[in-house]
Amino acid sequence: MESRKELKQNGFEIGLYTLADIGPNPHTGTTISASQRVKEIIQAAKLADEAGLDIFGVGEHHRLDYAVSSPQVVLAAIAQATKRIKLTSATTVLSTVDPVRLFEDFSTLDLISDGRAEIIAGRGAFLESFPLFGFDIHDYDALFIENMELFLKINETERISWSGRFRSPLKNAEIAPRPLQDKLPIWVGVGGTPESAARAGRLGVGMAMVILGGNPRRFKPLVDLYRKAGMESGHQEQLNVSVTGHGYIAETTQQAKDEFYPFYANYWTYVNRQRGMNFNMTREDFEEMTSPETALFVGSPQQIIEKILYQYELFGHRRFMAQMDIGGIPFKNVAKTIELLATEVAPVVRKEISK
Repeated sequence: MESRKELKQNGFEIGLYTLADIGPNPHTGTTISASQRVKEIIQAAKLADEAGLDIFGVGEHHRLDYAVSSPQVVLAAIAQATKRIKLTSATTVLSTVDPVRLFEDFSTLDLISDGRAEIIAGRGAFLESFPLFGFDIHDYDALFIENMELFLKINETERISWSGRFRSPLKNAEIAPRPLQDKLPIWVGVGGTPESAARAGRLGVGMAMVILGGNPRRFKPLVDLYRKAGMESGHQEQLNVSVTGHGYIAETTQQAKDEFYPFYANYWTYVNRQRGMNFNMTREDFEEMTSPETALFVGSPQQIIEKILYQYELFGHRRFMAQMDIGGIPFKNVAKTIELLATEVAPVVRKEISK
C-alpha cells in the first residue's frame, strides 16, 4: 500500500466503476448486446483516462443480465486502450475464487498495465457464484476470511507454504508472476456492517464504502471503527478510505434529475426483481433520494462538488468513485457525465482538498 507521503503527492482520487448490467432502455425498450456493452465499457475507460480521471473499476457477476464475469480480462483490454488510469475490480467475489489464480491474474494485469492494477474484494451481493463453482453458501464468511488471509500472504512473498479448510495445501510454492508494483493494492468493499469495517482495519487493507443513498452521516461510525481497528493492529500507514456510489451529472440539477430518473427507476426495478422483490420508484421517491443532504450523486457539477466535499469533511477519505452507466442509459449520456466529472467537478474538488 502507498505511504502517507505518496498519498499526499497523489492527492484526492476521482474515478468511475461499472457493474456492466444489461438492462432495457426504458424509453425505447431495446437492450444492447453483451458485446456492445463491453465495448462501451472499454470506451468509457478510455474517455476517463484521456480526461484525467484517476481510477476505473469493473465489477463481477455471473448472470446473463450482466456482461462481465471476469473483470481482469476486461481490465486487461482497458489497459491496452489507456495510458495512466488505475484499474481495479469492483468487486472481486473473493469467497468463490482461488486466491492463487486471482493473484496471478492481477499480477499479469499489473505487468500489462505498467503497474496500474488494484483489487476491491467483497463477498458479493448475488450468490450465483457459490453453486456455479462448487462452494457451499453456508461457508459464505469463512471462505472470504480464509481467501483474504491467503491472498495477503501471497501478496507479501513469492514463495509460500500454507494450509486451510477450502483448498489444497501449498508447500514452498512459487506464485508467479510477481506484479510490477511491490504489492498489489487491495481494498475490501463494505456495505454497512460494523464487522466488515473492523475486519478491513485489522487486515490493514483499504476500505471501499458503498453508499447508495440516505444521509452519509450514518457511515461515519464505520470509518471510525475501521481506523480504530487498523491502528490497534499496527496498520495506520495503510488505512485508506474510498467512497463509491451512484451518480449522474448534467449542466443543471433539474436536468440531471429529469434525464436520470427513468433509468434509475428502471435499474432498481430489475435489480430488485433479480432479488425476488417488487419495487416501483416514484418520482417523489427519487426527488427525496437526490436532495442536497443525501449521498446520491445526482445533480449539477456544483451540487456534486458540494456533496463530495461534505463527505470528505465527514470521512477524510482519499478516493471517490461513481457508477453512472446503469438502467439502460445510452452511452452518449455516460460520456457527457464523464466529461463533466473530469472537467467541472474533479479540478475544484482536488483544489479545495489540497488546501
